[in-house]
Amino acid sequence: MAMVDVTVRGAGIFGLSIAWTCARRGAKVQVVDPFGAGSGSSSGLVGALAPHVPENWNAKKAFQFDSLIMAEPFWKQVEATGGVSPGYARLGRLQPIADARTLELAHARAITAAELWQDRAEWRVVEAKSLGSWCPPSPTGFVIHDTLSARMHPRRACAALVSALAVMGVDVVAEAPDQGQIVHATGLAGLQELNQAFGKTVGNGVKGQAALLRFDAGEVPQLFADAIHIVPHADGTLAIGSTSERDYDDPSSTDAALDDVLERATRAVPLLHGAEVIERWAGVRPRSKSRAPMLGAHPLHQGQFIANGGFKIGFGMAPKVAEVMTDLMLDGRDSIPEDFRPEASL
Repeated sequence: MAMVDVTVRGAGIFGLSIAWTCARRGAKVQVVDPFGAGSGSSSGLVGALAPHVPENWNAKKAFQFDSLIMAEPFWKQVEATGGVSPGYARLGRLQPIADARTLELAHARAITAAELWQDRAEWRVVEAKSLGSWCPPSPTGFVIHDTLSARMHPRRACAALVSALAVMGVDVVAEAPDQGQIVHATGLAGLQELNQAFGKTVGNGVKGQAALLRFDAGEVPQLFADAIHIVPHADGTLAIGSTSERDYDDPSSTDAALDDVLERATRAVPLLHGAEVIERWAGVRPRSKSRAPMLGAHPLHQGQFIANGGFKIGFGMAPKVAEVMTDLMLDGRDSIPEDFRPEASL
């Protein structure tokens, strides 16, 4: 019998979450990452866990909804075990409504949300003036207020998982031989391996830039205005992001694109004028060709598994991704949506 039941290659949010869920089910787990835990795109700043619009329902939206609902008990248990807060709070989100057509759509989505979200969260259209000074200006005087969105600090979330895993006897190591079931959660490097092997684009990297401000907004909803996420964190900072750049020369540098994001954010939320920028961040996020997470049997490594492609929604999807991958690896139970299988991107 192998000393290790599960080897997780990659210590980003997918890898750490899978390791945690496997360990909670009683498996002996090792996590292997030469760059350490929470590096790469999982080292970001924003942490907006927000749903897709409640219409044209499909497997991806249903999966994401389940994961967002799972998130609160998931992160509560992680914090209780390891003693490190991920900065999680389900405080909702406000979105200004730009025009009459968008207002009509928002009202229609409130009706579908009541059905699709199963009374476990709300999508409401409310008057901006009823929400106080934190609410951003809205051309129509109305905003969307959903109660499903949550926030977390990505770096703190990874640190919380590492601490909880350590209590469970699981460390992140730079190298170790494969043992037991093997899952590759290696982000961009894993997608590039597939591209090279198949001679075509199976996935790619999309650069994002974000900024962290010294601004304590308190326990208030995150904002989505002018296509920008504005996320107040529990530690008295506030994250703003992000860009989506497919063509870039330097994956880790910030530039005028981030300056533009900051300018638009302060224009959308005047309260932010004059807030100190304490960090600028850039990183490359893995995106599968199908745009959905890539989960299931690994296309190259027979008998092994893959969990990749969490572009923009990786932290929000992580609890459910961890559950279905653990079910598959430990119990042979396959509940992965067809659109999430690697074949959808090959």
